[in-house]
Amino acid sequence: MENKELFIERVKEELSKVEKRIAIYRELTRPVAPDNAIGRVSRMDAINNKSVNDVALREAEQRQRKLLGVLKNINNADFGICRGCKKPIPEGRLLIRPESSFCVHCAR
Repeated sequence: MENKELFIERVKEELSKVEKRIAIYRELTRPVAPDNAIGRVSRMDAINNKSVNDVALREAEQRQRKLLGVLKNINNADFGICRGCKKPIPEGRLLIRPESSFCVHCAR
């Protein structure tokens, strides 16, 4: 990797964005109180929206764990090496998806 400091900064930026989304999703996934005076249809809609946001929250938390793993493992000798073909993952791919452990070809 040519500029490791720039890459680490990029990962930290992505991590910050993910953490902000997690905070928003946690707020959106709070339970709808049964004593809240909304109509039956509105309550069903709120429950459905909560389910969608629960999935988004889990995905954001998973990405957060992966990004933290990138920061932890960036100095390992095998960081940036495709787990499939064992060739280096292009820097462009790592800049876009730092948590990538496969090159584009092997990820298919």
